[in-house]
Formats: sequence, structure tokens, C-alpha cells
Amino acid sequence: MSASPLGRTLLVANPAAHSGRGAQGAEFARRFLGSYSSATDGYDVRLTSRPGEATSIAACAAGYDTLIVLGGDGVIHEVVCGLMSLPAERRPRLAVLPLGSGNDYARTLGMTRNDIEAAFAQIVRGHERPVDVGRVNGTYFAETLSFGLDAAIALDTTARRAADTSQEGEALFVTSGLKILSRAKRGFACTARFDGGEPRELSPHIFAFQIGPSYGGGFLICPGADPADGLLDVCLNVRKPALPRLLALFGLAKYGRHVRSSVIETLKVRHAELEFASAPPCQVDGEGIEGTSFSIDVVPAALRVIFP
Repeated sequence: MSASPLGRTLLVANPAAHSGRGAQGAEFARRFLGSYSSATDGYDVRLTSRPGEATSIAACAAGYDTLIVLGGDGVIHEVVCGLMSLPAERRPRLAVLPLGSGNDYARTLGMTRNDIEAAFAQIVRGHERPVDVGRVNGTYFAETLSFGLDAAIALDTTARRAADTSQEGEALFVTSGLKILSRAKRGFACTARFDGGEPRELSPHIFAFQIGPSYGGGFLICPGADPADGLLDVCLNVRKPALPRLLALFGLAKYGRHVRSSVIETLKVRHAELEFASAPPCQVDGEGIEGTSFSIDVVPAALRVIFP
């Protein structure tokens, strides 16, 4: 057993995170690890240069005790997918240095966001806890899976970040949300089964499956979600609200108050099967996926994650 808190450590950093500030964050992290030798039993640093590269790096991390990922929810998603390709007994523990626009996974963990020095201190002094991971059609997600208008909003924010919008976090999600919701006409027809129950005919505008409470830079879509309870939290609208009410619910979701509405249903499930009449907008941790049939489940206690 290593005497250092992190053992042999791999730092995976996205230098493009947070409008290019990831490069500065990675350099600080390198200096920190080099000067604070008692924190690790040696370390390596890998910078990503293309989408998907963090998944490949994490899939080869079996020889490390700790994998620290620096960046936003996108690179965290990639790292989680890579770690989940390893046998459970060979997965290093995961730590997060949040440097991104949304930082929803960091919110779930309680990490300081966009302050690398403070987050490093939390990691070194933190404690390990097992957390769940979601899975849809074989793709893993750390925080969120959604269908419908909320997915369309998330994908729009991703596209706008790629186009170097000056907005970020909540402001970015709100402006995309108002644009998408103002065009909303009908829901997305589907047949849903939850935990092997009877099929339900639904037509939700918003349909989210969560590991943690928030998406979109802090919108509490499932305010009671616990990342370690072995369950997925689900939020959907079961009746079609008029546009003004839909916009009001969007605002209330910032604080989790939308769940009090009679048009909203929340569930806790282990497994779901969805069959859509036509392909809906769909995203996992901000990344788009396509299809009409979706098999969704939770992998309990899949990762060991460092909490502050």
C-alpha cells in the first residue's frame, strides 16, 4: 500500500478546455505534482489533442492508482468510458480537476470549479467513495442522458462552445434553452418500460436520466439524485404544457422546483427500455448519440472517485 495519498498517478488534461485555459491548468498541475512529491508515487501527464483520445488513454491506465482528469464534462465523459473498458479490479480511482463551462459532474462531487489550485488541495485531502455509472446502448455516462428538448438544448450549447461563443455555464444553457423551447410544438412519442414493468405510451418534451442532480451548468433536473444509490433518477413531463408554462418550468428547473408541477413525473429506476417513433435529439454528458431504440441501465459502484 502506497504511503502517498494518490499513489502512482496519471493526469489526463484537455488543453482546449474552458476556451483554452486548459493548457495553463495542465501546466500548473504538472508543476504541482512535481513540487508536491509526497502526494504521489510518481506521475505522468498526457494532453489530449483530439476528441476521443482521453478514452484511449484511460483504457490503458490499469497500472496507475489514480487518474486525475483536468477539463470539463466532455473529457470526463471520455475518461469514464475508457475506465469502464477495464476490469473493475484494475480501474484506478478517479479524481476531477474541473475546468469547463458546465462542470456538472464536479457539482455532483462537490469539487471547487475552475480553480485548479483549490481543487488539487481537495483531491490530496479527499476521500474515496464508490459511485455509479450509467449506460445506454453500450455507451457509458458519468452524469446525464437525455432525450427531447433538453437534449437539443445540450447539443446546441456544445455546438456554440465549439464556435467560440463568449457565453458559458448557466448563461449559455439559458440562451440555448429559450431558443429551442420557443420552437417547441410537440413531444417525442415513445414506448417506455421501467424495470420490466408494463409498457407506457409517452410523448415527453423532456426526458432525462441522471446519475447526479444537475445538467446544463447547474440546472437541478433531478434534485434528489444520489450518485451512489445504485439507481438512475428520471425526470419527464407526462402532460403537454402550453409554451408559457413550459418556459416557466425551464426557469424553475434551475432550482429543482419544477418537480412540484403536476405535469412532471420523477422516478428512480435500475433499467429502462425506450422505443421512439422517430429518432429524437439525444445526448450523453453533452455528446450526441442517435437511434430510436435505447436500452438504459445503471452500473452500481462502478468507479472509485475522490470526493473533497
